[in-house]
Amino acid sequence: MIYELFYPLKYHYSWLGWLNVLRYIPFRVIMATLSAMLLTFLLAPWFIRELRRKQIGQVVREDGPESHRVKAGTPTMGGALILLSLLLPTVLWADLRNPFVLATAAVTAGYGVIGYLDDYLKIKRRSSGGLAGRYKLLGQVLIGGAAVGYTFLLPLKLPADWLAIRTRLAVPFVAFSKVPIDLSLYLYVAFAVFVVVATSNAVNLTDGLDGLAIGPVMTSAGTYLLWSYVTGVTLGGFSVAAYLDIPHIRAVGELAVYCGAVLGAGIGFLWYNTYPAQVFMGDVGSLALGGGLGMLAIFTKNELLSILLGGIFVLEAVSVITQVVSFRLTGKRVFLMAPIHHHYEKLGWAEPKIIVRFWIVSILLALVSLASLKMR
Repeated sequence: MIYELFYPLKYHYSWLGWLNVLRYIPFRVIMATLSAMLLTFLLAPWFIRELRRKQIGQVVREDGPESHRVKAGTPTMGGALILLSLLLPTVLWADLRNPFVLATAAVTAGYGVIGYLDDYLKIKRRSSGGLAGRYKLLGQVLIGGAAVGYTFLLPLKLPADWLAIRTRLAVPFVAFSKVPIDLSLYLYVAFAVFVVVATSNAVNLTDGLDGLAIGPVMTSAGTYLLWSYVTGVTLGGFSVAAYLDIPHIRAVGELAVYCGAVLGAGIGFLWYNTYPAQVFMGDVGSLALGGGLGMLAIFTKNELLSILLGGIFVLEAVSVITQVVSFRLTGKRVFLMAPIHHHYEKLGWAEPKIIVRFWIVSILLALVSLASLKMR
């Protein structure tokens, strides 16, 4: 919005030539990151006070670890603050005519609404049940399907370089030009919706300890920031993407601004969410951020690499699936408790140790993922 409103003024007033800086994605990424961070820092104290005043507190699982009993009543739904601090800078600094930015922001906001309903019902009923799983999943599929359909099924509004490769899969550590995997349009749309919904729910399952989810979310967002930028940038006619043999989609570079806003909002939120947390993210934050990461994976053509990059999220989701399947088939549990971070709590690991070690693993996975840019 700022770019659209102020950049044209440089042509009318010579002394405003410095507005030319708004053309550059790195500048707008930095400004979006700083804006999101400062907005979170400024609003968080008031926001937390309001949550306490309205008694919007965490409802702890009855079968959860004993150490979590003390967390009952801690303000929750802090993800609403993340969304405000993320979406407002995105609107201010990104090109709102960009279909990828619009679709990613729409999924983030839409999944935030689903998470809000889930959190609201938990608080109202004083139960950890919340919104029924089938309704939550239906909402995710409908919103994700609408956003994916918009960017895959409306060719008149989409960039030509995107239309040429939109249904192709990129295989990690293999040159894109050497991968012949090209799905049919509707099969790929279904696959893309699955990626978005699965990522959203995986992040939601990870959000069980103070700061555990936001760390890997920021790590993934930072990785997608770099990836989206090299996917879209052209330097003096030189395509970085072509040199690295990854998909080249100019419009995807604008997603770096969104990623910067995720980083800024995440850093600001972590200040209050770090152990011991003053506020919890809630489903309003975890579902929304997970949906955003899923959209980033699709648009940067990292659907398969996201399994490695988001390894922590995958591990958490697989641990739950494994536990449920094992118990239903054999009556036995594989883990002391699922998701797996609770398993380590049951083993006697201190909560901060689990959080930091999961962060470290997430950073290592991000570095390996970025290494795939040259290992092809």
